[in-house]
Amino acid sequence: MFDPSHLAALSAILRSGSFERAAKELGLTQSAVSQRIRLLEEQIGTPLVIRTQPCRATEAGRRVFRHAEELRLLEQELRTDLGVGLGADSDDEGETRSDSRGWPTVRLAVNADSLATWFLPALAKAGDLLFDLVVDDQDHSADWLKRGEVRAAISSAHRPVQGCDCRPLGALRYLATASPAFCRHWFGAEGLTAFSLTRAPMLTFNAKDRLQGRWTEQIFGTASTGPSHWLPSSQAFVDAAAAGLGWGMNPEMLAAPALADGRLVLLKPDSPLDVPLYWHVSRSVQRLMQPVTQAVVEAARQALRPIA
Repeated sequence: MFDPSHLAALSAILRSGSFERAAKELGLTQSAVSQRIRLLEEQIGTPLVIRTQPCRATEAGRRVFRHAEELRLLEQELRTDLGVGLGADSDDEGETRSDSRGWPTVRLAVNADSLATWFLPALAKAGDLLFDLVVDDQDHSADWLKRGEVRAAISSAHRPVQGCDCRPLGALRYLATASPAFCRHWFGAEGLTAFSLTRAPMLTFNAKDRLQGRWTEQIFGTASTGPSHWLPSSQAFVDAAAAGLGWGMNPEMLAAPALADGRLVLLKPDSPLDVPLYWHVSRSVQRLMQPVTQAVVEAARQALRPIA
């Protein structure tokens, strides 16, 4: 049996990235936090924290951290079942006041474009939880679940991850866009062709981003792409396209204002790319996550398009 105070110290270090910030979070001295980690490491018989900037977990540390967070979530679920409040206390007048210090942290994996468009309002509707968001490409976010590093994920994978349930959310629509001047310069002479796209600069979010290639394959039958700018920001993608830096696949929701005022145009009208998204949630926390799941599904229903 692990001492809960030792587990709390480990969780605080790995969430905050340092012993100093963990001590402030827990209301302890830094030496007291170090002592708790030392005792926990002695009990387990292996190092748990790599003392870098920021601090990182060893493989054993990640497993113990997941265990600690699951215990906090189970405690939250039990308190909910028993009708015992968590994250609130009473003042001298007997009035209840909010206190988020007791809330458990739930780690989620989400793609950047969902985060930039429709996802955050859903989280705002789920109370008494803190969220630790990992941003990764929708084609890779399920890997975090497979490794046990998150409790839920938005993913393009339609098959449930082992130990998880999967619910369809909808399709996030992408549009191939660029500035009018960019289109005149690069596609004005011969038009938009697979060959002209190999010469025109494009925008790529990161090395995992395959949307531009998927769109050209959908239109021309080949993943015909050219030199690229690298821009790991959803809003910067739109701004860069509007500025004439390159062409790229932008979420319809983000690109709509610039399309409406003429700063962006479609490379090929009536040729969107719809990316289906699914909500994967670990069964171990399914009950506690039900309000989150409900809010995510409802927000997706309003913001996303039906999956074809």
